[in-house]
Amino acid sequence: MSLFENAPEPAAPMEPLVRVRMLVAYDGAGFHGFPTQRGVPTVGETLGEAMARVLRRPVELVCAGRTDAGVHAWGQVVSTELPAQVDRIALLRRLNALVAPTIVVRSIELAPDGFDARHSALWRRYRYSILQRDVPDPFNARTAWHVGEALDLSALRLAADPFIGEHDFSSFCRRPKPSPGFPPHSLVRRVLDTSWTDLGDDHLRFEIMATSFCQQMVRSIVGLLVEVGRGRRHPGDVLAILRARDRSAVGTLAPPHGLCLWEVGYPADQEVAQPDATIRVL
Repeated sequence: MSLFENAPEPAAPMEPLVRVRMLVAYDGAGFHGFPTQRGVPTVGETLGEAMARVLRRPVELVCAGRTDAGVHAWGQVVSTELPAQVDRIALLRRLNALVAPTIVVRSIELAPDGFDARHSALWRRYRYSILQRDVPDPFNARTAWHVGEALDLSALRLAADPFIGEHDFSSFCRRPKPSPGFPPHSLVRRVLDTSWTDLGDDHLRFEIMATSFCQQMVRSIVGLLVEVGRGRRHPGDVLAILRARDRSAVGTLAPPHGLCLWEVGYPADQEVAQPDATIRVL
């Protein structure tokens, strides 16, 4: 009998992993948001299954913004870990072959150790698009809210100003379900900027930038602002509604298809990819 006849097989060496940041765009119309949910299609589930198929291993994805059902994204950021030897050019092309055109991976970059798409983010910027004309436009029907009448742009801008700063947005957010043994979730958020832009041809764009958002916050804000633009509410009502902390104080909820997660910002030392780490297709 050989001395080594019954010796166990040596363990395979651990495969080195690298942290990556993916820039992802998607048409949210057919998805129930980004995070995986049982029984319904989501962006994260679809993208994760495609990555697992290509890599032949499961992946865990972390997103910067947990978009609502039907909400789009141009600048969603997703972090994960990949085997170091993976060809990121080939990965990007194979992923897009599987999930495009409703989901498109715009780029894959090496990221610093510890980078987390959600927790490393400093701010998020959302855009909301509105078409203010009598006749709908079929080519914008999936990405803009058709309100059917001209809005008062000056009133819209005045009404948007009170949101800037740190506030309790209980009037504008769906309150999370309480967790036994834990304190209630805070709905205090800090808004850094808001703006309304007339794009011409009856199109308006609302932008809001904040450190974070709670569920339905932007859609509730836009719904109230459109009421102001229609003359059904006054710009001076907004601050009182904010202070009321009462969800019933906000009436119209803007539809999800006009909303898009446009951009996410990170610290400067996490914005710069390592040499030759960026692979872009758009």
